[in-house]
Amino acid sequence: MISKRKLSVSENKESLTEDASEARKQPLSKKTKKSHVHNEVEENDNVFVKFLKASGITLKTGESQNQLAVDQIVFQKKLFQTLRKHPSYPTIIEEFVSGLESYIEDQDSFRNCLLSCERVQDEETSTGTSYCKSLIKLLLGIDTLQPAIIKVLFEKLPEFLFEKVNSDGISMPRLIINQLKWLDRVVDSKDLTTKIMQLISVAPLCLQHDFVISLPEILGDSQHADVGKELSDLLTENTLLTVPILDVLSSLQLESKLLTKVRQLVMGKLSSVSLDDLPVIIKFILHSVTPTDALEAIERTPSEAEHKIFDLAMLLIIYSTNTQTKKYIERVLRNKIRSGCFEEDLLQGTFYIHYLVLKDICPSILSLAQSLLNSLDQSIILFGSLLYRYSFMFFDTYCQQEVIGALVTHVCSGNEVEVDAALDVLLELVVVSPSAMRLNAVFVKGILDYLDNMSPQQIRKLFCVLSTLAFSKEHEANSHIQDDMHLVIRKQLSSTVFKYKLIGIIGAVTMAGVMAADRSRSSNLTPGSGELSSEQCTQVTSLLQLVHSCSEQSPQASGLYYDEFANLIHGRRLAPEVLEWLGQTIFNDFQDAFVLDACDVPEGDYPFPVKALYGLEDYDSCDGIVINLLPLLFSQDFVKDGSTRTSQESDQKLVSPLCLAPYFRLLRLCVDRQHNGNLEEIDGLLDCPIFLTDLEPGERLQSMSVKERSFLCSLIFLTLNWFREVVNAFCRQKLPEMKGKVLTRLKHIVELQQLLEKHLAVTPDYVPPLANFDLETLEETPHTSTAVSAKIRMKGKTGGKKRKADGGKTSSPDVLSKDDNSECDPTLAERSQQEKEFRGKEEKTSVSLQNYHAFFREMDIEVFSILRCGLVTKFILDTEMHTEAAEVVQLQPPELLFLLEDLTQKLDNMLTPVARRVPFLKSKGNRNIGFSHLHQRSASEIAFRVVQLLNPMCNHLENIHNYFQCLTAENHGVVDGPGIKGQEYHTMSSCYLRLLQIFHGLFAWSGFCQLQNNNLLYSALGILTSRLKPGERDQSMEELLRQSFHYLQNFHASIPSFQCALYLLRLLMVILEKSAAPAENKRQIASLAKQFLCRVWPSGEKERSSIPNDQLQALLGIYLEHTDSVLKAIEEIAGVGVPELINSPKEASSSTFPTLTWTTFVIFFRVMMAELEKTVKGLQAGTAADSQQIHEEKLLYWNMAVRDFSILINLIKVFDSRPVLFACLKYGRLFVEAFLKQCMPLLDFSFRKHREDVLSLLETFQLSTRLLHHLCGHSKIHQDTKLTKHVPLLKKTLELLVCRVKAMLILNNCREAFWLGNLKNRDLQGEEIISQNSQESTANESEGDTSFQGAEGGEEDKASDGEKERESDEDESDDD
Repeated sequence: MISKRKLSVSENKESLTEDASEARKQPLSKKTKKSHVHNEVEENDNVFVKFLKASGITLKTGESQNQLAVDQIVFQKKLFQTLRKHPSYPTIIEEFVSGLESYIEDQDSFRNCLLSCERVQDEETSTGTSYCKSLIKLLLGIDTLQPAIIKVLFEKLPEFLFEKVNSDGISMPRLIINQLKWLDRVVDSKDLTTKIMQLISVAPLCLQHDFVISLPEILGDSQHADVGKELSDLLTENTLLTVPILDVLSSLQLESKLLTKVRQLVMGKLSSVSLDDLPVIIKFILHSVTPTDALEAIERTPSEAEHKIFDLAMLLIIYSTNTQTKKYIERVLRNKIRSGCFEEDLLQGTFYIHYLVLKDICPSILSLAQSLLNSLDQSIILFGSLLYRYSFMFFDTYCQQEVIGALVTHVCSGNEVEVDAALDVLLELVVVSPSAMRLNAVFVKGILDYLDNMSPQQIRKLFCVLSTLAFSKEHEANSHIQDDMHLVIRKQLSSTVFKYKLIGIIGAVTMAGVMAADRSRSSNLTPGSGELSSEQCTQVTSLLQLVHSCSEQSPQASGLYYDEFANLIHGRRLAPEVLEWLGQTIFNDFQDAFVLDACDVPEGDYPFPVKALYGLEDYDSCDGIVINLLPLLFSQDFVKDGSTRTSQESDQKLVSPLCLAPYFRLLRLCVDRQHNGNLEEIDGLLDCPIFLTDLEPGERLQSMSVKERSFLCSLIFLTLNWFREVVNAFCRQKLPEMKGKVLTRLKHIVELQQLLEKHLAVTPDYVPPLANFDLETLEETPHTSTAVSAKIRMKGKTGGKKRKADGGKTSSPDVLSKDDNSECDPTLAERSQQEKEFRGKEEKTSVSLQNYHAFFREMDIEVFSILRCGLVTKFILDTEMHTEAAEVVQLQPPELLFLLEDLTQKLDNMLTPVARRVPFLKSKGNRNIGFSHLHQRSASEIAFRVVQLLNPMCNHLENIHNYFQCLTAENHGVVDGPGIKGQEYHTMSSCYLRLLQIFHGLFAWSGFCQLQNNNLLYSALGILTSRLKPGERDQSMEELLRQSFHYLQNFHASIPSFQCALYLLRLLMVILEKSAAPAENKRQIASLAKQFLCRVWPSGEKERSSIPNDQLQALLGIYLEHTDSVLKAIEEIAGVGVPELINSPKEASSSTFPTLTWTTFVIFFRVMMAELEKTVKGLQAGTAADSQQIHEEKLLYWNMAVRDFSILINLIKVFDSRPVLFACLKYGRLFVEAFLKQCMPLLDFSFRKHREDVLSLLETFQLSTRLLHHLCGHSKIHQDTKLTKHVPLLKKTLELLVCRVKAMLILNNCREAFWLGNLKNRDLQGEEIISQNSQESTANESEGDTSFQGAEGGEEDKASDGEKERESDEDESDDD
């Protein structure tokens, strides 16, 4: 190899600079040393010319190309061999290069060497490509010559830096640099990199640009990193080279850190770059960003305002192209949706601008939407629904078909959340894109095969989608869809399977609602075009009459029809023509079926005397109307069994009294919609009496037959449901007289419920009549007996009371037998089985109307406007139902309690605190029965309604608070003083509890975590704050939370029961969770919890304690979780309260903690053990690198923890009931395990400096572990399997402790502090277990009494390593 002197970087740079300066002084005016004749062969005897000629190249003078007589590879091989085999190798290389230098001093010769050679073709030469490399390029391909040639080129190049382009257009610097491109091999790439970077630094700007652009074609991969660093520095120094440098950096393989640095540098200059350079800069930024960089940048963007449309588009694109980051992208997307950064406007803009790009990744977008729809968070589900919606709206026909297919798959999945979300999307699409949806109608119709697993509300949505497609007026090409819909509806209505008949009723009513929708208010219709034609009206009425005729044979089917029709009128605006026909028909049919004139007193052989009761007006003997209830019920329950019918019933058709309430609901909603809320036309039904009998028979009740008692129960149920619907109807009337009557009806409901409980107590086998008629009731509740019904004849409308036409009714009786109706009702076998299950439940539980919730009509959410009632006027009626006087009344505690209990149930059903996933194939049970009207509203709407009621509920809460404050003052603080046992006290206490439960249910609603509900939360908190500081506005959310917390906290002094105390704490905790600074309020919760634990509560009448164990456990847990020091709190209870309890009689309690009794000790013990273990488990073990102060603090903490553990463990000597021992075994082992993991590493490096403290801690702990060992022996000797299952794992943990302590002492050179001795098996009292002496020989080998100067010894039974822990709490009962 040629030996050459390498210049340092500075020397090379100086030499290049000097050469360049000389070139400026003499700008290539140098002449050749000798003149050559053009087109002649170079004749020279130097080594350079001779070797080239011998190898196959003939040098030409002038402008002629050098001639190559052989293949390029052959030439390079010959020249290399000639040089390599020369006797003076490697000196000959220097001579060869010197010859080259001499030859290229002539500019024309140099240019010829840089230009391609001419290939000489003859018969002997091999055929090859017509293009030949230049001489310099060929020489650079020879490894032994390459370094020297490169040096010559870079020494020659400065001569041409400032030369203008020749007349032939050739730039010598560019020509020289081109020789270095695409070399097969670079011998010294680092040197070449150094030279070219030095050249770039001194070259003029125009050449700098070209040299930088050439770098990727010159350099090898190994030099990319060094060049990238130098170019990044050059970018900082010379901004004019930004474009070529970025272009080159995009082509190099660089580290992500360097690219990030350059990218940040460039992005900082974006505002100052020219528009011409912007595309290259943007290209570099995009190419340099990896998917991870983009995701991290999007994730770090904190607010909605900072997010751009491109962010969301980038997420969707990366999701489709990078499968490895899909889970990460989903997580980022979910977090952004929850925080409110990604809203509908951003998503809509993304699709609107980038739909052409997003269309190509449609499958990935649908996959993402499917994943989001399977979430529990409502905001995430909504975002997934929007992805489906916009994909359908913006993409082509193929993608639309894919969207519909995905939605249909969701609907057929059986997952309730997915089904609801997918159906909601379909409902939106049929409105915004009806023509496109019509093309995919065949896919949507396929859902009809999966109706079995759908809820009634989901069935309504599906039929609404299909009906909208079928009956939209814009196109006539949908007649086939109409035909299909009519066929499906008729098939279901005529089905012999009762469930399908009910589905048919829902579908038919929904379809009728779409057909009869009022389109006159649509903005896109001309006046008059929205009215229904007579043909359309006929179609609607014919369909409704078909449903009526198919359902009238079954009371349940009829009830469902009336309820569905009522829901339709309530939720949709029907065309006036249809409403008018409905109003006339419904009004007349209702009168014919259920209303009699007051003078038409039924006569016949009734089991009880018929009386008109519960009237609110004073009528003359033949004036007014009466609800005909008892005769109808008698006809249903007695006539069908073969009894004779009364004379009055023989000339009219009978309808089931089950239909009274649903039919009235339909009637009043129809009148309400026709007259814009004015119910004057039917207000006579509010105060009219009912044909009943005396419902309080007194002592006669026991002597009645089962059938008679059941008859009275049914009569009360039906009366209650009638009154409930009456209250639903008239609750929003504004007149004071009407309000007073509604309050009276509410009072009647409360009275009848109390009466019903007495009747049910003596009628255990009774099955009530149905009140809710949807599909869930069919599956979950027992079906009633077959009712007698008939077609209702249409009568003329008569106003406020009923008038007879032509003197009476002439229709013939048409009584249906069981056989006639058997195909519509469930089979008798199914019914009897359901009745048995229901009876079994009733026999096991006490008579409580909560168990009969499904048999009461649902109260509408509007009913709770009664809570706003102040003082209203009502009429006082005497025993003869005559008006005696008028007085001012208000809502009384029993009626208030009734409303609050119902509202509590509604909130429990709708406003879930945490989203819950329904297990696969698990039935929803009867959770939704009785809430069908409620479920037609959204959770947000229900929350809004409750927020509107906060002010009146705060009034009631404050009034109840004042009541208990006054009662406490009257009793001078005595807990069981006068009035405590009274009914009023218990009613007020129950109202207090329900109000706290409602407040807790509202503020714990998971929907408040969503951004769109922030304003609602702000309003709710503002209402609470205004109770303390009225008039203040524009307060921050944090201030509202603080004031609301203080407002609710003020009620603690008047809490009447332990359950109320628990719910007050839970309510405060919910407020606390929403605060950003919870520390101070957290201490206040702990203080309140301690006050409640230290308070004497009123005792129950029949119970030893009025505090349920689960409530005490929850409240004690709240106290220990929120207190500043759990260890001090446990030490106070166990060290102060328990000794007081031990020294008191069995029936007494601790004086410091009155809630701590002999009965409740197990609850205190279990919670304290659990919280102690949880606390020490959360303490970091620490490391030897921690400061001395941290070591001392942790050592002190563990000393307190071990002392508390010792106090608790020693209590089992006094309290040795099975639940206490069970908790001791379970949490004792967990504490020892935490000690091994968290404390022993601390003792390892604290022993030498704190030897006495460590030994003292271990000795204290040894006493506790020895007692645990005795507990193991006690469990075995008593052969208690519930306890012994914990013994092996506990013993194994104790053995590990012995080994670990010994290892720690050996590590610290203190082995003498550890000794091992025999440990005998003893019971809890320390007495030796004699039965173990026979195993002494075995025990001596496996047992020992260890001391560190004391530690715990080994045990006889070792748990296998594979034995798994089972920590069932099934035995954590309170049995002593």
